[in-house]
Amino acid sequence: MENNIPEEKDSIIQLRNVTKKYDENVVLKNLNLTVRRNEFITLLGPSGCGKTTTLNIIAGFEDVDDGEVIFEENNINTLPPYKRQINTVFQKYALFTHMNIYENIAFGLRIKKVNEKTIKDKVNKMLKLVDLEGFEKRWPDSLSGGQQQRIAIARALVNEPKVLLLDEPLGALDLKLRKEMQLELKKIQQKLGITFVFVTHDQEEALTMSDTIVVMNKGIIQQIGTPEDVYNEPKNRFVARFIGESNIVNGIMLSDYNVAFEGIEFKCVDKDFDTNEAVEVVIRPEDIKIEAPNSSKLSGIVTSVVFKGVHYEIEVEVKGRKWLIHNTKHVQVGENIGLAIYPDDIHIMKKFEEVS
Repeated sequence: MENNIPEEKDSIIQLRNVTKKYDENVVLKNLNLTVRRNEFITLLGPSGCGKTTTLNIIAGFEDVDDGEVIFEENNINTLPPYKRQINTVFQKYALFTHMNIYENIAFGLRIKKVNEKTIKDKVNKMLKLVDLEGFEKRWPDSLSGGQQQRIAIARALVNEPKVLLLDEPLGALDLKLRKEMQLELKKIQQKLGITFVFVTHDQEEALTMSDTIVVMNKGIIQQIGTPEDVYNEPKNRFVARFIGESNIVNGIMLSDYNVAFEGIEFKCVDKDFDTNEAVEVVIRPEDIKIEAPNSSKLSGIVTSVVFKGVHYEIEVEVKGRKWLIHNTKHVQVGENIGLAIYPDDIHIMKKFEEVS
Protein backbone atom coordinates (compact mmCIF):
# COMPACT_ATOMS: atom_id res chain seq x y z
CA MET A 1 0.00 0.00 0.00
CA GLU A 2 1.19 3.56 -0.68
CA ASN A 3 0.85 5.26 2.68
CA ASN A 4 0.76 8.97 3.38
CA ILE A 5 4.02 10.51 2.19
CA PRO A 6 3.75 14.31 2.34
CA GLU A 7 6.57 16.63 1.41
CA GLU A 8 9.67 16.09 3.57
CA LYS A 9 9.43 19.63 4.96
CA ASP A 10 6.06 18.81 6.57
CA SER A 11 7.27 15.70 8.37
CA ILE A 12 8.86 15.26 11.78
CA ILE A 13 8.83 11.44 11.85
CA GLN A 14 8.98 8.93 9.03
CA LEU A 15 8.86 5.16 9.29
CA ARG A 16 10.22 3.66 6.07
CA ASN A 17 9.56 0.00 5.24
CA VAL A 18 9.60 -0.92 8.93
CA THR A 19 9.26 -4.61 9.76
CA LYS A 20 9.13 -6.02 13.28
CA LYS A 21 8.98 -9.69 14.25
CA TYR A 22 8.73 -11.56 17.53
CA ASP A 23 10.16 -14.99 16.74
CA GLU A 24 8.21 -15.95 13.60
CA ASN A 25 5.30 -13.64 14.31
CA VAL A 26 5.36 -10.61 12.00
CA VAL A 27 3.89 -7.71 14.00
CA LEU A 28 4.63 -4.95 11.46
CA LYS A 29 5.06 -5.63 7.75
CA ASN A 30 6.88 -3.08 5.56
CA LEU A 31 5.12 -0.22 7.32
CA ASN A 32 5.47 3.28 5.87
CA LEU A 33 4.14 6.19 7.86
CA THR A 34 4.76 9.92 7.93
CA VAL A 35 3.88 12.02 10.98
CA ARG A 36 3.53 15.71 10.22
CA ARG A 37 4.82 18.45 12.45
CA ASN A 38 2.28 19.82 14.97
CA GLU A 39 -0.48 17.33 14.14
CA PHE A 40 -2.55 15.09 16.41
CA ILE A 41 -2.26 11.68 14.78
CA THR A 42 -3.96 8.56 16.13
CA LEU A 43 -2.99 4.94 15.56
CA LEU A 44 -6.29 3.07 15.71
CA GLY A 45 -6.98 -0.63 15.56
CA PRO A 46 -7.91 -3.78 17.50
CA SER A 47 -5.64 -5.45 20.05
CA GLY A 48 -2.62 -7.03 18.39
CA CYS A 49 -2.75 -4.85 15.27
CA GLY A 50 0.72 -3.38 15.87
CA LYS A 51 -0.18 0.13 17.01
CA THR A 52 1.64 -0.01 20.36
CA THR A 53 4.66 -1.66 18.73
CA THR A 54 4.74 1.23 16.25
CA LEU A 55 4.66 3.70 19.14
CA ASN A 56 7.45 1.84 20.97
CA ILE A 57 9.62 1.88 17.84
CA ILE A 58 9.19 5.66 17.54
CA ALA A 59 10.07 6.01 21.25
CA GLY A 60 13.12 3.76 20.93
CA PHE A 61 11.82 1.08 23.31
CA GLU A 62 11.78 -1.45 20.45
CA ASP A 63 14.31 -2.02 17.66
CA VAL A 64 13.25 -2.64 14.06
CA ASP A 65 14.19 -5.83 12.22
CA ASP A 66 14.22 -3.94 8.95
CA GLY A 67 13.57 -0.40 7.76
CA GLU A 68 14.35 3.09 9.01
CA VAL A 69 13.07 5.44 11.69
CA ILE A 70 13.66 9.03 10.59
CA PHE A 71 13.36 12.01 12.94
CA GLU A 72 13.75 15.43 11.34
CA GLU A 73 15.59 13.83 8.38
CA ASN A 74 18.04 11.91 10.62
CA ASN A 75 18.08 8.12 11.03
CA ILE A 76 17.54 7.37 14.74
CA ASN A 77 17.40 3.55 14.56
CA THR A 78 20.22 3.20 17.09
CA LEU A 79 19.52 6.31 19.16
CA PRO A 80 18.50 5.37 22.74
CA PRO A 81 15.15 6.64 24.07
CA TYR A 82 16.66 9.19 26.46
CA LYS A 83 18.43 10.95 23.60
CA ARG A 84 15.31 11.29 21.46
CA GLN A 85 13.29 14.52 21.63
CA ILE A 86 10.27 12.36 22.33
CA ASN A 87 8.40 11.64 25.59
CA THR A 88 5.77 9.02 26.34
CA VAL A 89 2.64 8.92 28.51
CA PHE A 90 1.41 5.41 29.30
CA GLN A 91 -1.98 4.08 30.39
CA LYS A 92 -0.47 3.44 33.83
CA TYR A 93 0.74 6.87 34.79
CA ALA A 94 3.65 5.59 36.94
CA LEU A 95 3.78 8.69 39.12
CA PHE A 96 6.34 8.55 41.91
CA THR A 97 4.24 7.98 45.04
CA HIS A 98 7.07 9.11 47.36
CA MET A 99 7.24 12.52 45.65
CA ASN A 100 4.72 15.35 45.74
CA ILE A 101 3.28 16.72 42.53
CA TYR A 102 5.90 19.45 42.19
CA GLU A 103 8.75 16.94 42.43
CA ASN A 104 7.02 14.50 40.05
CA ILE A 105 6.89 17.15 37.36
CA ALA A 106 10.39 18.45 38.16
CA PHE A 107 12.00 15.00 38.07
CA GLY A 108 13.19 15.08 34.46
CA LEU A 109 14.55 18.59 34.82
CA ARG A 110 16.53 17.59 37.91
CA ILE A 111 18.07 14.68 35.99
CA LYS A 112 19.23 17.26 33.45
CA LYS A 113 20.63 19.42 36.29
CA VAL A 114 18.48 22.43 35.39
CA ASN A 115 18.78 25.31 37.87
CA GLU A 116 16.09 25.75 40.55
CA LYS A 117 14.62 28.99 39.24
CA THR A 118 14.09 27.47 35.78
CA ILE A 119 12.60 24.34 37.34
CA LYS A 120 10.14 26.42 39.34
CA ASP A 121 9.12 28.46 36.30
CA LYS A 122 8.63 25.40 34.11
CA VAL A 123 6.73 23.39 36.73
CA ASN A 124 4.37 26.31 37.42
CA LYS A 125 3.83 26.74 33.71
CA MET A 126 2.91 23.05 33.37
CA LEU A 127 0.56 23.14 36.36
CA LYS A 128 -1.24 26.08 34.79
CA LEU A 129 -1.39 24.29 31.43
CA VAL A 130 -3.10 21.22 32.93
CA ASP A 131 -5.31 23.37 35.19
CA LEU A 132 -3.86 22.07 38.47
CA GLU A 133 -2.37 25.20 39.98
CA GLY A 134 -2.16 24.92 43.75
CA PHE A 135 -1.60 21.15 43.67
CA GLU A 136 2.20 21.39 44.07
CA LYS A 137 2.32 19.91 47.57
CA ARG A 138 -0.33 17.23 47.03
CA TRP A 139 0.61 13.56 46.79
CA PRO A 140 -0.30 11.39 43.77
CA ASP A 141 -2.49 9.04 45.83
CA SER A 142 -4.70 11.98 46.85
CA LEU A 143 -5.59 12.79 43.23
CA SER A 144 -8.37 11.44 41.05
CA GLY A 145 -7.56 9.37 37.97
CA GLY A 146 -8.07 12.36 35.70
CA GLN A 147 -5.82 14.55 37.82
CA GLN A 148 -3.11 11.89 37.90
CA GLN A 149 -3.28 11.68 34.13
CA ARG A 150 -2.83 15.43 33.82
CA ILE A 151 0.24 15.29 36.07
CA ALA A 152 1.70 12.49 33.94
CA ILE A 153 1.19 14.69 30.87
CA ALA A 154 2.74 17.69 32.62
CA ARG A 155 5.76 15.58 33.63
CA ALA A 156 6.21 14.49 30.02
CA LEU A 157 5.77 17.99 28.59
CA VAL A 158 7.99 19.88 31.03
CA ASN A 159 11.06 18.59 29.16
CA GLU A 160 9.73 20.30 26.02
CA PRO A 161 9.75 17.30 23.68
CA LYS A 162 9.05 17.84 19.99
CA VAL A 163 6.78 14.79 19.99
CA LEU A 164 4.55 13.37 22.74
CA LEU A 165 3.53 9.72 22.46
CA LEU A 166 0.39 8.62 24.31
CA ASP A 167 -0.31 4.90 24.71
CA GLU A 168 -4.03 4.55 25.56
CA PRO A 169 -3.66 7.11 28.39
CA LEU A 170 -7.43 7.40 28.94
CA GLY A 171 -8.11 3.67 29.27
CA ALA A 172 -8.27 3.66 33.08
CA LEU A 173 -10.81 6.50 33.32
CA ASP A 174 -14.59 6.21 33.61
CA LEU A 175 -16.64 7.14 30.56
CA LYS A 176 -17.63 10.68 31.61
CA LEU A 177 -14.09 11.63 32.65
CA ARG A 178 -12.67 9.97 29.57
CA LYS A 179 -14.81 12.17 27.31
CA GLU A 180 -13.78 15.27 29.25
CA MET A 181 -10.10 14.37 28.97
CA GLN A 182 -10.40 13.78 25.22
CA LEU A 183 -11.31 17.43 24.79
CA GLU A 184 -8.70 18.52 27.35
CA LEU A 185 -5.90 16.66 25.56
CA LYS A 186 -6.84 18.15 22.22
CA LYS A 187 -6.90 21.62 23.78
CA ILE A 188 -3.42 21.09 25.29
CA GLN A 189 -2.03 19.89 21.96
CA GLN A 190 -3.45 22.87 20.09
CA LYS A 191 -2.17 25.31 22.71
CA LEU A 192 1.37 23.88 22.66
CA GLY A 193 1.47 23.26 18.91
CA ILE A 194 3.56 20.08 19.23
CA THR A 195 3.07 16.69 17.63
CA PHE A 196 0.93 14.16 19.52
CA VAL A 197 0.97 10.49 18.47
CA PHE A 198 -1.94 8.77 20.22
CA VAL A 199 -2.74 5.06 20.42
CA THR A 200 -6.26 3.76 21.03
CA HIS A 201 -8.68 1.00 20.06
CA ASP A 202 -11.64 3.32 20.72
CA GLN A 203 -13.12 4.57 17.44
CA GLU A 204 -15.09 7.42 19.00
CA GLU A 205 -11.99 8.63 20.81
CA ALA A 206 -10.02 8.68 17.56
CA LEU A 207 -12.78 10.51 15.68
CA THR A 208 -13.12 13.11 18.46
CA MET A 209 -9.47 14.04 18.91
CA SER A 210 -7.49 13.46 15.73
CA ASP A 211 -6.30 15.52 12.81
CA THR A 212 -5.24 12.27 11.14
CA ILE A 213 -6.27 8.67 11.83
CA VAL A 214 -4.13 5.66 10.88
CA VAL A 215 -6.29 2.52 10.84
CA MET A 216 -4.23 -0.64 11.39
CA ASN A 217 -4.93 -4.36 11.28
CA LYS A 218 -2.53 -7.29 11.48
CA GLY A 219 0.54 -5.06 11.28
CA ILE A 220 -0.61 -3.33 8.11
CA ILE A 221 -2.00 0.17 7.59
CA GLN A 222 -5.47 -0.11 6.11
CA GLN A 223 -6.23 3.59 5.65
CA ILE A 224 -4.87 7.01 6.54
CA GLY A 225 -7.02 10.12 6.50
CA THR A 226 -8.96 12.72 8.41
CA PRO A 227 -11.71 11.49 10.75
CA GLU A 228 -14.25 12.52 8.10
CA ASP A 229 -12.40 10.57 5.40
CA VAL A 230 -12.09 7.29 7.25
CA TYR A 231 -15.70 7.43 8.43
CA ASN A 232 -17.39 8.60 5.25
CA GLU A 233 -15.01 7.05 2.68
CA PRO A 234 -13.71 3.74 4.11
CA LYS A 235 -11.22 2.03 1.79
CA ASN A 236 -12.25 -1.52 2.57
CA ARG A 237 -14.56 -3.78 4.56
CA PHE A 238 -12.33 -3.82 7.64
CA VAL A 239 -12.29 -0.02 7.95
CA ALA A 240 -16.03 0.22 7.27
CA ARG A 241 -16.79 -2.28 10.02
CA PHE A 242 -14.21 -1.05 12.53
CA ILE A 243 -15.04 2.65 12.29
CA GLY A 244 -18.66 2.81 13.36
CA GLU A 245 -21.39 0.44 12.15
CA SER A 246 -22.18 -0.28 8.53
CA ASN A 247 -24.52 -2.10 6.23
CA ILE A 248 -22.26 -3.74 3.63
CA VAL A 249 -23.82 -5.49 0.64
CA ASN A 250 -22.59 -6.79 -2.70
CA GLY A 251 -23.36 -4.62 -5.68
CA ILE A 252 -22.69 -4.03 -9.38
CA MET A 253 -21.39 -0.68 -10.62
CA LEU A 254 -23.52 -0.30 -13.74
CA SER A 255 -21.87 2.95 -14.84
CA ASP A 256 -20.64 6.20 -13.33
CA TYR A 257 -23.12 7.30 -10.64
CA ASN A 258 -25.28 4.17 -11.01
CA VAL A 259 -25.08 1.09 -8.82
CA ALA A 260 -27.33 -1.95 -8.36
CA PHE A 261 -27.77 -3.90 -5.13
CA GLU A 262 -30.56 -6.11 -3.85
CA GLY A 263 -31.58 -6.34 -7.52
CA ILE A 264 -32.46 -2.62 -7.63
CA GLU A 265 -30.71 0.28 -9.37
CA PHE A 266 -29.74 3.31 -7.28
CA LYS A 267 -28.12 6.64 -8.06
CA CYS A 268 -24.83 7.27 -6.22
CA VAL A 269 -21.98 9.81 -6.25
CA ASP A 270 -19.16 7.40 -7.14
CA LYS A 271 -17.45 7.03 -10.51
CA ASP A 272 -14.35 5.66 -12.26
CA PHE A 273 -15.24 1.99 -11.76
CA ASP A 274 -15.38 -0.48 -14.64
CA THR A 275 -18.77 -1.01 -16.24
CA ASN A 276 -20.58 -3.83 -14.43
CA GLU A 277 -17.72 -4.15 -11.91
CA ALA A 278 -18.56 -6.16 -8.79
CA VAL A 279 -18.26 -3.85 -5.78
CA GLU A 280 -19.18 -3.58 -2.12
CA VAL A 281 -21.76 -1.00 -1.10
CA VAL A 282 -21.53 0.68 2.32
CA ILE A 283 -24.47 2.51 3.89
CA ARG A 284 -24.25 3.81 7.44
CA PRO A 285 -27.26 3.03 9.70
CA GLU A 286 -27.85 6.71 10.49
CA ASP A 287 -28.07 7.54 6.78
CA ILE A 288 -31.11 5.34 6.14
CA LYS A 289 -34.41 7.20 6.48
CA ILE A 290 -37.73 5.55 7.28
CA GLU A 291 -40.68 6.08 4.94
CA ALA A 292 -43.87 4.39 3.84
CA PRO A 293 -43.16 0.99 2.22
CA ASN A 294 -45.08 1.88 -0.95
CA SER A 295 -42.87 4.99 -1.41
CA SER A 296 -39.53 3.17 -1.23
CA LYS A 297 -37.42 0.96 -3.51
CA LEU A 298 -36.52 -1.13 -0.46
CA SER A 299 -38.94 -2.26 2.22
CA GLY A 300 -38.92 -4.88 4.94
CA ILE A 301 -40.21 -6.13 8.26
CA VAL A 302 -38.92 -4.72 11.56
CA THR A 303 -37.43 -7.59 13.59
CA SER A 304 -35.88 -5.69 16.52
CA VAL A 305 -36.07 -2.24 18.15
CA VAL A 306 -33.62 -1.18 20.90
CA PHE A 307 -33.68 2.27 22.54
CA LYS A 308 -30.10 3.72 22.67
CA GLY A 309 -30.84 7.10 24.28
CA VAL A 310 -30.33 9.43 21.34
CA HIS A 311 -31.81 7.05 18.77
CA TYR A 312 -33.47 3.69 18.24
CA GLU A 313 -31.39 0.84 16.82
CA ILE A 314 -33.70 -0.90 14.39
CA GLU A 315 -33.18 -4.18 12.56
CA VAL A 316 -35.17 -4.69 9.37
CA GLU A 317 -35.28 -7.87 7.31
CA VAL A 318 -35.21 -7.12 3.59
CA LYS A 319 -35.24 -10.09 1.18
CA GLY A 320 -33.68 -12.33 3.84
CA ARG A 321 -30.95 -9.82 4.79
CA LYS A 322 -30.82 -7.87 8.07
CA TRP A 323 -30.39 -4.10 7.69
CA LEU A 324 -29.45 -1.84 10.61
CA ILE A 325 -31.05 1.61 10.97
CA HIS A 326 -30.42 4.34 13.55
CA ASN A 327 -33.40 6.64 13.74
CA THR A 328 -35.16 8.86 16.26
CA LYS A 329 -38.54 7.61 15.03
CA HIS A 330 -40.05 4.70 16.96
CA VAL A 331 -41.43 1.76 14.99
CA GLN A 332 -42.99 -1.51 16.09
CA VAL A 333 -41.56 -5.01 15.73
CA GLY A 334 -43.46 -6.66 12.89
CA GLU A 335 -44.16 -3.36 11.13
CA ASN A 336 -43.53 -3.09 7.38
CA ILE A 337 -41.39 -0.01 6.64
CA GLY A 338 -39.63 1.53 3.68
CA LEU A 339 -35.89 2.31 3.63
CA ALA A 340 -35.08 5.59 1.90
CA ILE A 341 -31.46 5.68 0.65
CA TYR A 342 -30.16 8.78 -1.13
CA PRO A 343 -27.15 9.07 -3.51
CA ASP A 344 -24.94 10.94 -1.00
CA ASP A 345 -25.44 8.18 1.56
CA ILE A 346 -24.13 5.38 -0.68
CA HIS A 347 -20.39 4.66 -0.63
CA ILE A 348 -18.82 2.25 -3.15
CA MET A 349 -15.71 0.22 -2.31
CA LYS A 350 -13.48 -1.99 -4.40
CA LYS A 351 -14.26 -5.62 -3.72
CA PHE A 352 -11.49 -6.77 -1.39
CA GLU A 353 -11.25 -7.45 2.30
CA GLU A 354 -8.25 -5.39 3.41
CA VAL A 355 -4.96 -3.93 2.32
CA SER A 356 -2.12 -6.44 2.41
